[in-house]
Amino acid sequence: MNATTLPSGRLAGVDYGRRRIGISICDAERMIASPLLVHKTTGDRQSDAVFFSKLVEQEEIVGFVVGLPIHSDGRNSEMSSEVEKFAAWLSDITERPTVFQDERYTSQEASGLLRPARLTRGRKKERHDAVAAQVILSAWLERQMTPRNNSHPTEPKTLDES
Repeated sequence: MNATTLPSGRLAGVDYGRRRIGISICDAERMIASPLLVHKTTGDRQSDAVFFSKLVEQEEIVGFVVGLPIHSDGRNSEMSSEVEKFAAWLSDITERPTVFQDERYTSQEASGLLRPARLTRGRKKERHDAVAAQVILSAWLERQMTPRNNSHPTEPKTLDES
């Protein structure tokens, strides 16, 4: 599904992990993404389905932006197909569309955002996946606001040319 097919309204960002799934949300105007929570999963798809169904209802979620783990050179990682299967399952059980966002360097950025927080090491670890989901969702939102211009950018003027 491409970005233009997401309906208007609140989105959830998802940082998928086998044990922890970070969740972030944005406002209906899609201006600000905020970390929400970390869902600890046991791999029980039924309880995960209940969790995500309640999330969609309580937070009025219209779609999901799922972080896609790819290598720094752009190739799919070992986790890429697992995340794609998870996103298809998520879309099926919630009846909400999903899109992918490149999540390269998301963990490092989340760690950087948490570094100045006055939290214990344990609390930072608890929040990390939700903040990573916020980074994923924020990056997708920023991409939607950036005008798509296929022309080459003009060279900046020097003082002599002004």
